[in-house]
Amino acid sequence: MNPLLVANWILFLGVTVYGLYLFVRVVQTRVAYIKMGKKFEYDKQLKRRLQKIWIYVFGQKKLLKDKKSGIIHVMMFYGFILVQFGALDFIWKGLAPDSHLPLGPFYPGFTFFQEIVTLTILVAVIWAFYRRYIEKLVRLKRGFKAGLVLIFIGTLMVTVLVGNGMGIIWHGHEGAWTEPIASTIASAFAWLPPVAAATVFFVMWWIHLLILLTFLVYVPQSKHAHLLAAPVNVFLSREDPPGKLKPIDFDIDEDADEDEVSFGVGKIEEFDQLQMIDFYACVECGRCTNVCPASGSGKMLSPMDLIIKLRDHLTEKGAAVTGQSPWVPSYAFSGTEGNTLAQMARSQGTEEAASTLDAVNEKSLIGDVITEEELWACTTCRNCEDACPVMNEHVDKIIDLRRYLVMTEGKMDPDGQRALMNIERQGNPWGLSKKEREDWRDLDEEVQIPTVKELKKSGEEFEYLFWVSSMGSYDNRSQKIAMAFAKLMNAAGIKFAILGNKEQNSGDTARRMGNEFLFQELAEKNMKEFEKHNVNKIITIDPHAYNIFKNEYPDFGLEAEVYHHTEMLAEWLKDGRLKPEGVVNEKITYHDSCYLGRYNEVYQPPREVLEMIPGVEVVEMKRNRSNGMCCGAGGGMMWMEEKSGNRVNVARTEQALEVEPTMISSGCPFCLTMLSDGTKAKEVEEEVSTMDIAEILAKSMFEKTEEKTA
Repeated sequence: MNPLLVANWILFLGVTVYGLYLFVRVVQTRVAYIKMGKKFEYDKQLKRRLQKIWIYVFGQKKLLKDKKSGIIHVMMFYGFILVQFGALDFIWKGLAPDSHLPLGPFYPGFTFFQEIVTLTILVAVIWAFYRRYIEKLVRLKRGFKAGLVLIFIGTLMVTVLVGNGMGIIWHGHEGAWTEPIASTIASAFAWLPPVAAATVFFVMWWIHLLILLTFLVYVPQSKHAHLLAAPVNVFLSREDPPGKLKPIDFDIDEDADEDEVSFGVGKIEEFDQLQMIDFYACVECGRCTNVCPASGSGKMLSPMDLIIKLRDHLTEKGAAVTGQSPWVPSYAFSGTEGNTLAQMARSQGTEEAASTLDAVNEKSLIGDVITEEELWACTTCRNCEDACPVMNEHVDKIIDLRRYLVMTEGKMDPDGQRALMNIERQGNPWGLSKKEREDWRDLDEEVQIPTVKELKKSGEEFEYLFWVSSMGSYDNRSQKIAMAFAKLMNAAGIKFAILGNKEQNSGDTARRMGNEFLFQELAEKNMKEFEKHNVNKIITIDPHAYNIFKNEYPDFGLEAEVYHHTEMLAEWLKDGRLKPEGVVNEKITYHDSCYLGRYNEVYQPPREVLEMIPGVEVVEMKRNRSNGMCCGAGGGMMWMEEKSGNRVNVARTEQALEVEPTMISSGCPFCLTMLSDGTKAKEVEEEVSTMDIAEILAKSMFEKTEEKTA
């Protein structure tokens, strides 16, 4: 064998084995860091989990929500998978010149297909470069690191095409239609002697091999770790309803040291391992931040930056705890903080090392890594999670951090703290007397709104428990929604009852603000009432109560069916129980409540109700349904003042006004309050009214309405 080919083989084996070794080592390092977290349980429904891989990984379902970026990613994703067969063929040609993969009569078709794939990837690279550096999309980072992978991929494609072209000259082959681009390159450089062509071939061959191995090592220690972590994240993703929070077990070991007892997450290792996989699955694509109402209105919170900061902190602390260097090859990154910490952890022989490691271990997760301002800016709307292509969950992490702040450190916004104290004492955020909870019935004494106690006395039964909620019971504007819905239930012949003064707060506000202990107290009281009155069906005008009863109260024993009023109104209209005849001549845009829409995928029923009301013209905002923007009230933000940036509710109102409606509608009393305030802030409350779905339907059924004249 040619001595040069022998040397080529030896070098090939050396760099390949070394590259694979570094890859395995860095993956093992990240796994070791993740194992620092709490263990998690997941059901082993293999079929369903593989189906998610098919839909979200191979089907690219979430990526394609952004059509342009999605198409680019599909081209690169499938192109890069398919082009690896061409890479094997190219490497084969360098190890065994003038031969190729043994594909027999299929080889010509194979080479043609590979050139098409290679060209497709090059187009995707150029397109991606344009969107990042020329179009300059706000959500995309720019800089050397952001463009490095594009350089890698582009170079890999060019080296294959040029190398194959040089191979044609070197071996004296004729150009062929099966390799149109390589043949064109060979034709352009036909004047090169075979030796020169062979030299260029091996230069391209080695550049290709080294970049391929560099890319392999680079991926798991960069944002492109999502290539490995994202499929794992999708496969292991929770089967719970979207956004469902996990209960905290408050049973404390009596022998435990008081200083060691904490609730929520105050240290990075207190997240569970599934949450930590999110950190390395993050693509840094910025889609989450792009749709975040807090970020969009100038608040400090960026869901993407939150995940990145948690990831970097885990990497830093992981290096200090495990002694495994995060960056390889170690000699090339010896001066980095992570590798320095790992080296100190391995030696731990000096006072300086001990002091540095202690500083890392004592670093405050809330304060030094994530600020309190970021945590309290979140409206828990889940738009970030819906937009995330790798199924990362941001909200549960924020709530876990809030839990630590509120229940362990006792830190909270004064306004929020006041609301929770009022809920604890009187069962509502305003602190109004719990004995006044059923007084809203006096608004219209002709409407039959019995309490469960009253029905029991008369020997009657009810089908639905109408959960009025604190908003419907106490807020003047929301009382009108509750009354309109009660009136509609009377008209539909529905047997219902309310708990009256026995109704507590649902606990959603307390839970989302981090006071899990108060939530569980409220849940226990509510469950006793439900069991006492044999409640089998619950219906509510409050999406927050709807979500928490439907998805989170089952953890505390609730087995009742839970409905939102828009769902039932749509059903009763279809059944003919309700027959709107009055014309409501309004151009209405509907705002999707986050807890009704993204949390429970109830999008169509409210629109169906509007479409069945005579005279109503429904127009959609640019951001609607799953991408509808939050009103700004979620996550307890209803009870706290926005102290930075612009007001979220005003931003959402501006989006509604863009479609020039005469009315803005919603199916949530929180949203309606925020949107009403938004129209006042924009000084258009006289021209654009705000009404709940139930109020609009009631207007058609019970009020005399006339056609508006032009």
